[in-house]
Amino acid sequence: MPMPTVTLLALIQTLVLFAPMGAGAEANTWHVRTDGGSAVECSGRVDAPYSGTGANQDCAWAHPFIALPPGGPARIAGGDTLHIGPGDYMMGLGAPATEACSSDFPWECHMAVIPSGPALDQPTRILGAGHDSGCDSAPVLWGTERSWMVINLEGSSQVKLACLEITDRGSCIEAHCHNQLCAGEVVACQRDEPPFGTWAPTGISARDSDHVLLQDLNIHGMANRGIFAGRLSDWTLERVVIRANGWAGWDGDIGPDSANRGTMLFRQVDISFNGCAERWPQGDIFACWAQGGGGYGDGLGTGITGGHWIFEDSRVRYNTSDGIDLLYLTDGGRVTIERTRVEGNAGNQVKVSRASRISNSVITGSCGFFSAHRNMHGSDHCRGLGDAVYVGLSDGAQTTLINNVITGQGNCLVSSGESDRQSHLLLADNLMIGSDYWHDPSKQACLFHASSRRGTVVWQANVIDRVRHRQCPAGSRCGAKAVLDDGRLELFGLLDQGQLPLRQTTD
Repeated sequence: MPMPTVTLLALIQTLVLFAPMGAGAEANTWHVRTDGGSAVECSGRVDAPYSGTGANQDCAWAHPFIALPPGGPARIAGGDTLHIGPGDYMMGLGAPATEACSSDFPWECHMAVIPSGPALDQPTRILGAGHDSGCDSAPVLWGTERSWMVINLEGSSQVKLACLEITDRGSCIEAHCHNQLCAGEVVACQRDEPPFGTWAPTGISARDSDHVLLQDLNIHGMANRGIFAGRLSDWTLERVVIRANGWAGWDGDIGPDSANRGTMLFRQVDISFNGCAERWPQGDIFACWAQGGGGYGDGLGTGITGGHWIFEDSRVRYNTSDGIDLLYLTDGGRVTIERTRVEGNAGNQVKVSRASRISNSVITGSCGFFSAHRNMHGSDHCRGLGDAVYVGLSDGAQTTLINNVITGQGNCLVSSGESDRQSHLLLADNLMIGSDYWHDPSKQACLFHASSRRGTVVWQANVIDRVRHRQCPAGSRCGAKAVLDDGRLELFGLLDQGQLPLRQTTD
């Protein structure tokens, strides 16, 4: 029997149908610079200024909105690279390429969704000037007129953002002291009627987003949250600053379904002074507030979530509520904190649960740090009793605290909630030093308190001093002489130099 004839058209259709996604797709590179032109004037393909005359010239675009216009569609495709030159770019109503925006709804005037890369090795890249040479001249993307977000990752996957400064110029906090419970300076943003001013609530908004790399970003001074993100998987943050955002640094509670999965890696990240305003352009911190005044203040907090959250070589400090709040982990959730400094947060420094390990880190529970800030209420200082480390021991949690320096002025240095018989907490080779309890200076901080004693708590070779009732579990070395002999007190003099001279552990 003769073979059937296959037409050329049918063959092409078959090849297209079974070709892998992204195969053969050409990735383009686009350029933005402050002296570029419009989409009509410039192709966006060449890193050159607009000459001032003509159309479709070989030159850069003048603004990121030309590549990712409010209301879309994007002019770049998944897997493309967008280079943004040095300088300032206003992000919101009144910026270039915002013709589709309405002055009646200026909060909707924000960047289009960044297209997802077609594959893990073909991410869409938004790169600021100097991304490959130290990031000394990062472009500034600043939100204005209450634009909901500066960067839009809602539904974006396989994306890399590098070398960008993300901020606003409002020197205000959205709905600051809205219950009129503050005694100090009130700096509420104008949101009753336009013009709203040079502020925006959110630096990066993300949901349903996988395999994202944030690298060399400075997210600061936003009126509400630095990063508002949930339903994520496999995100990495490297050399990212999240500082002085008026409600929270990283808020992972985007609604009832906010759970994350995969690996959430924070490496060389600084999360600080969230819950405070930042005065533009000086950068002064002021008007700090927290839950007593109707605010929030976590450095990083989530709702119910999964995933393996890893913090390496990072700092989480001086936030107006908890530093790291990962108490609401579900089955399979894990926390690893390594070579990290957590201090001066007004609530608990660290909250963990499930399978968690904190090692080679410094946790300084100076939870009364904000006592001189008049907008902070008495209940905000050492909130949740100010325990430096809180461990959730239910559901068979297996938690290890090993080779850390833990100090605090909260009720206890370490505390745990309800536990079950399968839960296990190991504290080994830590230097643990108490001080006067903030809410009752007649008492010192206790060493450890457990709401339930059904789990197993094991103490091994810890060095302990200045704790309530001189608690000294068997196998510990206790008292001032033991601390001095331990040799790690020099650590406190080295912290401001960014050094962590703790011996490493491998067990």
